[in-house]
Amino acid sequence: MVYKKEKKVKIYKTKKKNTLESKVIKDLQAMYDKIDEIKLQKFVDLPLSIKTSKGLRESEYITLTDIQKQSIGLALKGNDILGAAKTGSGKTLAFLIPVLEILYCHQWTQLDGIGALIITPTRELAYQIYEMLRKVGRYHNMSAGLIIGGKDLYFEKKRMDQCNIIICTPGRLLQHMDENPLFDCINMKILVLDEADRCLDMGFEKTMNSIIENLPPVRQTLLFSATQTKSIQDLARLSLKNPIYVSVHEHAIHTTPEGLQQNYIVCKLEDKISVLWSFIRNHLNKKIIIFFSSCKQVKYIFEVFCRMRPGISLLSLYGTLHQLKRMNIYESFCKKNYAVLFATDIAARGLDFPAVNWVVQMDCPENINNYIHRVGRTARFRSGGESLLVLLPSEESIVHNLKEQKIPINKIKINLKRLYSPHRKLEALLVQDIALKESAQRAFVAYVKSVFLMKDKNIFNVQALNTDAFARSLGLAIPPRIQNEEIPIVEENINKNIKNHFSNNLNTNNNVDDILTIKRRDIDIDVSLEKTKNDNEVFELKYKKTITKAALAKKILKKKIVPNKKINFDEEGQEVIDQIKSKVSNLAKQYENEEFSGINIEIAKQVLKDEDHFDKQLFSKKIKNKHKEEKQKLKAHKVKKESDFNEIIESDHSYESDLSWLPDPDKIYGKLKKFDKDNMICFDEKVNNLKNSEDKINRPTKNKLIIQDVHKMKKRKHSLSSSNNSYLKADEEFSLQLLQR
Repeated sequence: MVYKKEKKVKIYKTKKKNTLESKVIKDLQAMYDKIDEIKLQKFVDLPLSIKTSKGLRESEYITLTDIQKQSIGLALKGNDILGAAKTGSGKTLAFLIPVLEILYCHQWTQLDGIGALIITPTRELAYQIYEMLRKVGRYHNMSAGLIIGGKDLYFEKKRMDQCNIIICTPGRLLQHMDENPLFDCINMKILVLDEADRCLDMGFEKTMNSIIENLPPVRQTLLFSATQTKSIQDLARLSLKNPIYVSVHEHAIHTTPEGLQQNYIVCKLEDKISVLWSFIRNHLNKKIIIFFSSCKQVKYIFEVFCRMRPGISLLSLYGTLHQLKRMNIYESFCKKNYAVLFATDIAARGLDFPAVNWVVQMDCPENINNYIHRVGRTARFRSGGESLLVLLPSEESIVHNLKEQKIPINKIKINLKRLYSPHRKLEALLVQDIALKESAQRAFVAYVKSVFLMKDKNIFNVQALNTDAFARSLGLAIPPRIQNEEIPIVEENINKNIKNHFSNNLNTNNNVDDILTIKRRDIDIDVSLEKTKNDNEVFELKYKKTITKAALAKKILKKKIVPNKKINFDEEGQEVIDQIKSKVSNLAKQYENEEFSGINIEIAKQVLKDEDHFDKQLFSKKIKNKHKEEKQKLKAHKVKKESDFNEIIESDHSYESDLSWLPDPDKIYGKLKKFDKDNMICFDEKVNNLKNSEDKINRPTKNKLIIQDVHKMKKRKHSLSSSNNSYLKADEEFSLQLLQR
């Protein structure tokens, strides 16, 4: 019973709360008709809910801007709006507040599904809008989701049915519409296009058409941009009902913010890098955004300037980076006081970078709208800022177009003598690093192609570019080769001609470029092709694309060609299979060629057994060869040893002691007789005995000793002969003495 009582009390309270909230909502809606844009000064003057007012107050949003004064009241009444205002004028809050209030008035909950779609052209802008919605709508019970590319798609799919407000980019939204069964926008009440002219241009045309077809026809639509579209085709595609055009700065003196000081310089193409390097070195205590026309330029300049260390923090933001890294770079640049951000046009629209001092455009913008959005990153919301436009002599005619659109810009001159040229350092860095050299080559080609593909050929003349000098300024000794791109341009214009042939009855505004008109009028197109050729023949015109390394790798994978594979052939022309590196058994080859996922354990076991049999044979063969080699080595060693021994013996037999140099003792002393057999020995016999003993022994090591003995014997013989002579002389004297007597 206690549980039932508590349950009854709980139901009664929720009903009472809903009735009270519905009364508050009715009172707020009754006050919408009393809104006077002239008297509005602060957010407190608007009839907003307590939750929205509290979120605005705690986020320190107090004073209303001009676009907020004129658009919020009209949006709360349910009107479709085309909002146009200068950059940094508060357009984001001008559509976020009506989104929160409209869903609050419908008492939207998580069970009601998607109530509002906010579509933006770039991921960074979507992230910025999401963060602002979290601040302002923190006290509402509605949920919001950020749906952009580069994030976890599976995570987004599971939670799509729980989101009431979706902030997204066109491509990711269409992917969910096609693949996610939980995506359901049948109850959607409001559609918002931020930077609407960019969302509806040729780049997003097909995607936006597919998205609009899936949206409910009964809805409220809000379009906001600094350069708002007025094309009838765009408005018809969105099914707008009596839209109200709100342009608070349409009659202003200048199109750009009043606090923005705009300058331009004219320099040669080869001096651009020197100008940029000198500019950064002279503004180390500033926050600077530098725009280029392509991602590859941004990547190369960022890499090479980081190597050269200018003395300030460097960052880069371009489309090919991973999304999480892009978000980290965006947040990091917002927090820094002094930094340089190299960026493409993805950072040109809608992003609110706090306290940016300088915006430098190193490449001329494609049109006036791009220029307005680029310089709008500084001088936001009544603050000051400066911009610099770097032009080539052939591009100076764009200044006249800027002044016609009420954009004040002044020409300044630079002192070329004070420029610091980093060309030598660039050359040295490119020589040391091959990857950096390739990046420089890609940047060179990307810039030349971007100039070639620009629409206004009166301003952008690719023939006027000094490519050799530009390549040297990037550090390249030789300019890279650029393929001819005329064929795709002709094909594109032929396709546009065909579209125009079938769209003669469309009502267009003469002041605004139509979607299907030819924008490159200086190219001669043979319109007779439409009469002489069928449509299929026209669209079959193909052009050679640049083959990248990734495309070449994909082609190799499709052909199943193994790179760096060496194939050996025998004398008969048959392939020699290396059993160590490749499979030998037929079962293993068949198993490798089959295409299926996973591993078949039974087949794998049999393959291992077969291959093990071949491995054992190979191992035994290897052991036999090893033993054979060892035997051959031993045999060769034995033969060599025997040959050495024979050589020694032959040398011993051939050697005899040479005694020819000794004198003949018989000639000198005469022949000796055996007169004392006990004490004396005949020299001849002694020599003969020595010779016989020498012949018997035949030891080469005793030759020297024999020679020494011979010398000793000679000395002894000499001494014996002298003694005999003395004996003879004594006898003779004795005999003479006897005779004399």
